[in-house]
Amino acid sequence: MTTRSASLTLVGFVLITACLGVVQFSLFAAQSVFFVAAALVWIVVASRDGQRPDVPAFFLPLLVYAGLTLLSAAVSGAPQEGFWDSRQLLMFLIVPIVARFTQGDRATKTMDVIIAIGAAGAVVGIFQFAILGKGALDDRLMGPLGHWMTYSGVLMLTTCAAVARIAFTRMRSPWPLIAVPALVVALGLTNTRNAWIGTLLAVSVLLAIRNWKLVIVAPLLAGLAFLVAPGLVKSRVASIVDTSDPANRDRIVMWKIGADMVRDHPWFGTGPHRLEGVYPDYRQKYPEAVNLVNPHLHNVPIQIAAERGLPALAAWLWFIVVATRDLWRQVRARIVPAVAAAGLAAVVAMLAAGLFEYNFGDSEFLMLFLGLISLPYAAARAHRSAPAAGAPRA
Repeated sequence: MTTRSASLTLVGFVLITACLGVVQFSLFAAQSVFFVAAALVWIVVASRDGQRPDVPAFFLPLLVYAGLTLLSAAVSGAPQEGFWDSRQLLMFLIVPIVARFTQGDRATKTMDVIIAIGAAGAVVGIFQFAILGKGALDDRLMGPLGHWMTYSGVLMLTTCAAVARIAFTRMRSPWPLIAVPALVVALGLTNTRNAWIGTLLAVSVLLAIRNWKLVIVAPLLAGLAFLVAPGLVKSRVASIVDTSDPANRDRIVMWKIGADMVRDHPWFGTGPHRLEGVYPDYRQKYPEAVNLVNPHLHNVPIQIAAERGLPALAAWLWFIVVATRDLWRQVRARIVPAVAAAGLAAVVAMLAAGLFEYNFGDSEFLMLFLGLISLPYAAARAHRSAPAAGAPRA
């Protein structure tokens, strides 16, 4: 690698790391400043390399999913609206950018930056609760972000990364141990049930992989946290299994409406960003529905199938299967296990929480999620190239 290429790669690393960290504070700064700049540097470096970008295997199904999304927009009743909404697909470029710029030890450094900035965001949320009196269901914690669902989603992902960092590396610094309590407290105070479920399941999986005897630790700590939690948090936990809870009843109706939409539009769905417009027509069939209109169906697979069609759902499931398979293999092979475990936990958390929230459609969440599952591939690049350069790395 020439000196100029090495300098550009370093610049790209700084930019994409800043993007994945800052997205927990500002979508505009992360997306319009750091991501755009990192993408431009990546284009320059890729053109200089003159080779096809080296990307994880899960990037192919992501591209297929993107293509089917654009096809859904093209055949929908409002193609311009669908294409405009589909601009979020550009975020998929995070995968090749991370794969190119965060190779080897840089992947761990990027994850550390994500955890550090995430912990700072958690402190903001705790401040809002303790000083500003926020936290009620009609005034939930949003931290530095614009919505409590987004805030709780990124807290969930960052908590998984921090626990993986602690569980799968020899501690040289106590700061990840300091970050986790702040992240968990802020997450609990958001009163966001899907994020609680996703975090609990993902952390349980991480500890079980580390040592199957530790599988009881996460539920035990969750039980202890429940005992000392504020009354509102306790009532939110109890509402998870309360069939009379309005949010629970409305989610069941949403899933039924999603099934109706799939039956009417099995191949290409209603079209991107069209679901909210047609929702009232389907809602008339269900008098038990709570909300007159819902922007999405609070379930990732159902949302994708209803909005983009069954082929798009199949492509998304293909993406999940390939990503999970490769991350699991890397964890088992002990190749940069902390980074690989963080990626695997991110998938588990997204899937679990995504049964009750359309988190895959949230830009901040999507950027951080794609970054965390791409970092393990980048980290392993140094190990794959080590034999060619000399002795293999431990």
